[in-house]
Amino acid sequence: MYAFDIERPSTVADAAGALSGEAQALGGGQTLIPTLKARLASPSKLVLLSGVAEMQGISRAGGVLTIGGSTTHADVAADGSYKALSDLASRIGDPAVRNRGTIGGSIANNDPAACYPAAALGSGAVIVTNTREIAADDFFQGMFETALDEGEIVTAVRFPIPDKANYQKFVQPASRFALVGVFVAKSGTGVRVAVTGASNEGVYRWVAAEEALSANFAPAALDGLTVSSDDLISDLHGSADYRAHLVKVMTGRAVAAAS
Repeated sequence: MYAFDIERPSTVADAAGALSGEAQALGGGQTLIPTLKARLASPSKLVLLSGVAEMQGISRAGGVLTIGGSTTHADVAADGSYKALSDLASRIGDPAVRNRGTIGGSIANNDPAACYPAAALGSGAVIVTNTREIAADDFFQGMFETALDEGEIVTAVRFPIPDKANYQKFVQPASRFALVGVFVAKSGTGVRVAVTGASNEGVYRWVAAEEALSANFAPAALDGLTVSSDDLISDLHGSADYRAHLVKVMTGRAVAAAS
């Protein structure tokens, strides 16, 4: 590690004001702290968001679940208002990670194997920041890339609660990240299928599966579909072809579980 300053704002406005120059926001620290230890980042100041009360908590109104950006995975897991999302949160990392990591930090980081981006994209969520609201379809822009501007903070995420939903995760045992994870959600507007852990471009929607499942929400609807392995991740944990196979398998399991 190295020397840096720490600022502990109590409001979103103060936090945004502190994020200038080489300052960096710190949520639960589950990604940033290891990054600092490895000297892959060296901000001069860390702005702790855990003390911002207006970024904490969960509320439900009009079929929409709103989760504050500083809300921990453990709190989302315990809530149960959106069962598929709570089940997803309950399987992130281990208890230490779930009690420190935050939904806002995960969304903002957009790790290509993280679970929350699949839930946000699969649910058609809206990411709320200190300056605007961004549809999930526009927010995730590639591996570790988002629509966030410099100094912009994820203050909340709004999830429309679908009629049916499920998340299936093929776990990479060492990291507990998803080797492939698929979030399927069915609502009155159709079906959304979001895939994490598989693509070099990060989380994405499997449009062909969405069209097939909108016509027939059953695993059999996927029978005639294939997943291209082009631009899928290939590493020591699994080849691109293996991940392509898992995308279809996990989608079928999610549909079966949601039904």
